[in-house]
Amino acid sequence: MFSSEATLLKVPGFSEVHAPAGLPPARYNIAPTQIIPILRPGSSPKEATIEPARWGLLPHWKKDESGPPLFNARCETVTSKPSFRDAFKHGRCLIPMDGYYEWHVDEPAGKGTKPTKTPQWITTGEVVWVAGLWATGLDRLSATMITTASRPPLDWVHDRMPRFLLADEYATWLFGTPEEAAELLHPAPDELISRFTVRPADRAVGSVRNDYPELIAEQA
Repeated sequence: MFSSEATLLKVPGFSEVHAPAGLPPARYNIAPTQIIPILRPGSSPKEATIEPARWGLLPHWKKDESGPPLFNARCETVTSKPSFRDAFKHGRCLIPMDGYYEWHVDEPAGKGTKPTKTPQWITTGEVVWVAGLWATGLDRLSATMITTASRPPLDWVHDRMPRFLLADEYATWLFGTPEEAAELLHPAPDELISRFTVRPADRAVGSVRNDYPELIAEQA
């Protein structure tokens, strides 16, 4: 889920955040290749712009949209992998979200039974910002998010997680040199991860056709 609230226009470290295409509508179940908001630096260090981008990076050398969408970039290989290394050097952005889903693999109910998966809603209850990359291959603005190994209290849900950023890390990620930005390629600090809570989500999130607030409501 990606936020459409006016809080997107109030980002720590920026005196002005513009949204020339308007803020995105509320979404509750976004899938790769759909449109998400991203924040890119503006014309001065204190200005930024919220823009719509395809979720799934399109590097400058892509000739078409075939192949799996590049919606995640692993922090361990992002600086060297051809799909991401140019964007890491020249196209870093922030991606806002209110929370995200992960499907947890449950223990089998008994001998001979198959494990099941349960969707989990993971959130701090407010907008958080994820380290991302952008590119303009195929003349389209596109983006991907950085992922890291997961850490407690979220590691029981999945072994990977987005690289959430603290407010004092935004400038380094957006404006730092590639070497400085690479210093952030590790799991988010405990003080940020500890703010997250996890609860079951509606299994209807398994279909992207379902997109409504009840998906993240408390499950009976």
